[in-house]
Amino acid sequence: MATLKLKKDAGSSAPDKPARAPLRSTGMKKRPTLSQAQADRAEREARYQEQLRQRFGDQPPAEFTRRGEPSRPEPTGRKPRPVGPSGPRRDEAPAPFQAQARPPRERREPLPPARRADPMTPPRSGPNTAFGRPSGPSGPSGPRDTSSRNPSPRHGAQRDNAPRNTAFGNSRPAPQRPNPRFERDDEPVYHAEQPGSLRLSKRMSELGIASRREADEWIPKGWVRVDGQVVKELGSRVMPGQRITVDAQARHQQAQRVTVLINKPVGYVSGQAEDGYEPAYVLVKPENQWHDDNSGTRFLHTHLRGLAPAGRLDIDSVGLLVLTQDGRVAKQLIGENSEIEKEYLVRVQRPDGTRLPDSELALLNHGLELDGEALRPAQVEWVNDDQLRFVLREGKKRQIRRMCEAVGLEVLGLKRVRIGRVMLGDLPPGQWRYLRPDEAF
Repeated sequence: MATLKLKKDAGSSAPDKPARAPLRSTGMKKRPTLSQAQADRAEREARYQEQLRQRFGDQPPAEFTRRGEPSRPEPTGRKPRPVGPSGPRRDEAPAPFQAQARPPRERREPLPPARRADPMTPPRSGPNTAFGRPSGPSGPSGPRDTSSRNPSPRHGAQRDNAPRNTAFGNSRPAPQRPNPRFERDDEPVYHAEQPGSLRLSKRMSELGIASRREADEWIPKGWVRVDGQVVKELGSRVMPGQRITVDAQARHQQAQRVTVLINKPVGYVSGQAEDGYEPAYVLVKPENQWHDDNSGTRFLHTHLRGLAPAGRLDIDSVGLLVLTQDGRVAKQLIGENSEIEKEYLVRVQRPDGTRLPDSELALLNHGLELDGEALRPAQVEWVNDDQLRFVLREGKKRQIRRMCEAVGLEVLGLKRVRIGRVMLGDLPPGQWRYLRPDEAF
């Protein structure tokens, strides 16, 4: 097989060939000297000042003043010396690059009391009002020219009395914030103490829109409207006939709150832990969820936040206990005017083993007092020989046990089986489930 070899050119490796010189740029711009740079800067500054004089006259607005530039002295009546086309003289040019101390800024003297502008009054118009000088021909003691007023912020009378934002060396007036004490005429006032008015949060609770706590959270966010107007002030008051609506975001947030039903066993308290006993909400965890829960709600740890009992069960009592994040549910069950029925099965006995007389059974239905207050009418009837069925519309502390003690009965066991239209059903002890969307108390 033939191999092709290429020969190198004999002249390419000659030792007498001169080396290639490095490339150098010949088009670099020569840097100016310090004096030339100062002269160029002075010329640009002169052109800028001439443009300002042609546009605004001798006194340009404060927003065109360069940072660090000393304040302009008050006019003395003499015309400023014009600047020629060639710029200012060399000795008048600023020297920002020289390492020398800058003279202190001149401080403007305050205006006399008679000439100081009122902050609540628009400044006077005229050619000499920029520095508080009277616009009339009579001087300081002459009459003022009040024929026209111009509230433009370019006038010095307003700039002198406006607060300055000097945190970053800026002489521009700080923005004026509206005074909350003054309200627009077209905005309705909802915090007036009108006869018959109610707090907005209380009215929303009465209408069942939200609990007071929820309403106090929604109002500052602008989610509440009264007669179509957004109300953001806490403590606002409304009349009973006014229409209250809430934003869709509030409805969505409310829909995310859950209600949990627990079959509380013996040994757990309803609310906070006490005397070494755990509260019932510690049972709300994934492993204790009832396997037949068909609510369609997936367990989230956020469901434990703000979960509070809506009603109590004694530590020795068992049965249906409601824990909820929804303030509306809590108000329905334990509110002052709640009419929700609670049904209990109570196992009792008399010390002598005899049956309870009918007269004592009638007292259990109506006629007993606790703590000096008459109890509401109840429904009490026998289920079997040793078990009574109680239906109450109120929930005083240890009410059933104290009622039974008043007629000579000893309570052996107490189980709550229904709250409103929600039944305990087959929920096992120690397990829980979510309230279904189609259920209501």
